[in-house]
Amino acid sequence: MLSSWGVTFEGVDIEARPEGKRDLERLKIPRVPATITGDRFVHGWNPEALAELVGVKYEVASRLTPDELARRLDRVLAGAQRAIVQFPAAGLDTKAPDRNRSVRQIGWHIFRLSLWFREAREQGMLPDTAYNDADPPAIGDADAIVRYGDDARARLGEWFRRPGWCDGTVETYYGRQTAHEFMERTTWHAAQHLRQLYWFLERQGVTPEAPLTDADFAGLPIPREVWS
Repeated sequence: MLSSWGVTFEGVDIEARPEGKRDLERLKIPRVPATITGDRFVHGWNPEALAELVGVKYEVASRLTPDELARRLDRVLAGAQRAIVQFPAAGLDTKAPDRNRSVRQIGWHIFRLSLWFREAREQGMLPDTAYNDADPPAIGDADAIVRYGDDARARLGEWFRRPGWCDGTVETYYGRQTAHEFMERTTWHAAQHLRQLYWFLERQGVTPEAPLTDADFAGLPIPREVWS
């Protein structure tokens, strides 16, 4: 059985393993996330297909409801706002070993990736460039990231109040998903990056303010490791 827990499709592995890029090129996979075994692969966040790829059974005991996912996501975004302002200015440029994304970029990315839920629903698709958005020059300090986060939370909150906000399907660059599946992916994706902000704070000797706990992550298919 393949549980959703402990599975990660984060593309940062390519930074730590340059040879992985050659595999993508060989199999004509446009971008990560991807899971490859021999000449077979699964592109994108598709745990059912991954289970089939490796020959195990995939089971989901239960999936959090859309409204609960919305509450969890907003909790994650609020936690990211609290965390980012705890970094000293110089700490925003810190990068983890073998990773090419700074604290500043991760902080902004948490809000940007979350907004893609609404934008993909409005546009009818999630393009393959979605999660590669570059942080704008205006996002130069923690306060600017917090302001961007305020706007993101407001826009998402307005969307979550619409009737049927999580009905139907979404076309993504890795295939069709139900809106419910896409919302779950958005929530755990943001939560995983929040855990990375906590990791950075702790290594700078700073205790995260009111950090989210295991209870806040319960029920999400989030990786066990902070860096996978």
